[in-house]
Amino acid sequence: MRHTISVLVENKFGVLTRVAGLFSGRGYNIDSLNVAPTHDATSSRMTIVTHGDEATVEQIVKQLNKLPDVLKVQDFSEGEYVDRELVLVKVGVDSKSRAEVMQITDIFRAKIVDVQPKSLTIEITGTDSKVVKFLDLMNSFGVLEITRTGKAAMPRK
Repeated sequence: MRHTISVLVENKFGVLTRVAGLFSGRGYNIDSLNVAPTHDATSSRMTIVTHGDEATVEQIVKQLNKLPDVLKVQDFSEGEYVDRELVLVKVGVDSKSRAEVMQITDIFRAKIVDVQPKSLTIEITGTDSKVVKFLDLMNSFGVLEITRTGKAAMPRK
């Protein structure tokens, strides 16, 4: 099962390395990792998506709480949260497929951010399920390149 974990850390050199080292040292996999400063310049928020059963995630949370410079750890499997991901996808198009790709882009409320003679670069933001559905549709046109930010999340409360 996939889990989203939010880790508030002090914005210091080496903190990311220690968190990533915790995962690799114990054989846990990180599906996505998003790190950025918060409104307070002295702290950053890491949003980590990983997978495992409840016991594994509970162990990860306990280990994260023991790390120096970690201020708060929150497993979003407990409670409601809002999450989004930003994806840039370059899709191969020709004169026949360009209009269809543009129509699908509009339906998903995505934006075309670059137009080339044989490709369109599209920005889509949303939940994992929205992004996956959009990418599945784009695969039929030919995805040339893709980059994803990883999930950013915060609690609803």
